[in-house]
Amino acid sequence: MKIQKQQRETSQSLVYRFTKAVQKSGILIEARKRKFVKREKSENLKQRAALVREEKKKEFQKLKKLGKTK
Repeated sequence: MKIQKQQRETSQSLVYRFTKAVQKSGILIEARKRKFVKREKSENLKQRAALVREEKKKEFQKLKKLGKTK
């Protein structure tokens, strides 16, 4: 996309034309979509997180039996 200043055009109207062209092209919408995309976790990270959760559950159950939980 290329916007050039026309004869007798003010800088404000040039900026206005540029912003309208950007909005119509959909560039900003695409950029915002890509900005907040979360990456998938790898299999190893998922497995490690599952193991940590299991260990915490076991520890909580142990403390619950001993009566040391809130």
